[in-house]
Amino acid sequence: MGDTGRLTLQPIATIENDFPTKFGVPRQSGIVDELRSRIVFLPEYRQAEAFRGLEDFSHLWLIWGFSEVKQKHWSATVRPPRLGGNKRMGVFATRSPFRPNPIGLSCVRLMEVCRDAQTGGVSLIVSGADLMNGTPIYDIKPYLPYADCKPDALGGFADAVRRDELAVVFPKELLGMVPAEKQASLTAILASDPRPHYQNDPQRVYGFFFAGLEIKFRVCEKQLTVCDVQPVMAEGSAYPPDCSHPQSCPEPDQQ
Repeated sequence: MGDTGRLTLQPIATIENDFPTKFGVPRQSGIVDELRSRIVFLPEYRQAEAFRGLEDFSHLWLIWGFSEVKQKHWSATVRPPRLGGNKRMGVFATRSPFRPNPIGLSCVRLMEVCRDAQTGGVSLIVSGADLMNGTPIYDIKPYLPYADCKPDALGGFADAVRRDELAVVFPKELLGMVPAEKQASLTAILASDPRPHYQNDPQRVYGFFFAGLEIKFRVCEKQLTVCDVQPVMAEGSAYPPDCSHPQSCPEPDQQ
């Protein structure tokens, strides 16, 4: 950090998981505890000594970057989807990615500290992350219950406007197309209602990419019904760009 107070951050790791695009990623960390991710460190940060004692903690804080945000200028107010996309709130009263510094903070459960027998390098298996595949991570810190847990904390408008879990109808023949080890996490993602908060059209078909599959669904009242599952990844191919279903994607200032 120089005299001006500017700070240059370099990623220490990236996250690997089943979300190649933003749609469908849980809105907050911890909402889908079944969702597993791997944190892969850059070579200079993989040495085992840097992780000594980490396995004694159950949860971690991840400090990461909104790498997919293309907007160059921040706005003092944003329209949170939780409020229907119609009411503006101050950016510092939200977790919008369109911030002066596009930095995210997530609390995840530490499942395993993996050590490579040949190289001695370390990676981490975590659950409950709300990041898409490839997101850069700038730092990790242990979660300290005595300091970080605030049972009497207030959640502002986020507490006042909540969306209940959905009942998920997943036809057996479609569920069978999903790898067995990923069925529970996908079902939990669907139950958390991945639609934008301001959309509630029972005839609309939504879709997102997960684990090499395109998952399509409809929602009527409190029930989500999966209507199609199709493979979308072939060897050497790329995923379609995010928001391939324009009708189900938020406008940039509604994130």
